[in-house]
Amino acid sequence: MTGSVAVIGAGDFIGAAIVRRFAAEGFHVHAGRRNGEKLAPLLGERVTGRSLDARESEDVTAFLAEAEAIAPLALVVFNVGANVQFPLTETTDRVFRKVWEMACFAGFTTVREAAKLMLPRGTGKIFVTGATAGLRGNPGYAAFAAAKAGLRAMAQSAARELWPQGIHVAHLVIDAGVDTEWVRARVIERIGAEALAAQPDLLMPPEAVAETFWSLYNQPKSAWTFEQEIRPYGEKW
Repeated sequence: MTGSVAVIGAGDFIGAAIVRRFAAEGFHVHAGRRNGEKLAPLLGERVTGRSLDARESEDVTAFLAEAEAIAPLALVVFNVGANVQFPLTETTDRVFRKVWEMACFAGFTTVREAAKLMLPRGTGKIFVTGATAGLRGNPGYAAFAAAKAGLRAMAQSAARELWPQGIHVAHLVIDAGVDTEWVRARVIERIGAEALAAQPDLLMPPEAVAETFWSLYNQPKSAWTFEQEIRPYGEKW
């Protein structure tokens, strides 16, 4: 494949799976996350990476420029989470601002800077990882819901502006417990290990999210998706 892929928020699970999926298809992937030393298992011939503070727009600009210098950006993925849970009266100003900076403001700067690089070519893709919280707020998630709802609205505005100029912007809603050690332990507490073993597809593997992004990447211009929701078959919604 020609071009490079930049993943902002290349964490241990979904982000890492996205990096691996696109590297396996022949792209050079530039990965960024807090605590960049944790990227070591991913780095190789087709993967570079470093520490990145997505809240700092200058750092985002420099990071995307590094990927662009390797090869013209074919895809930029914004995958920063920032999921926290606090009762409303215990959600401090600092928590609210920090979550908004991570999940909303950082998404805006990522999409803006990616668009600056892609628009002169009239081609490119920008994918944003959303969450159910961006569609409806639940108790204890005022900060996270506000940030993810803002991210969704920003992405929608960007899509309506950039699609006619050849840039595919998409928003992926993940309505699921992604299969991590912590989530698996919580599910076992709720339904028991035997029940989970009998229904392994109740949890979403990170690789399934990466596969959805790969499918979105391969959509023809005649049939682009802006928003896609994915959830396991047993998820209530």
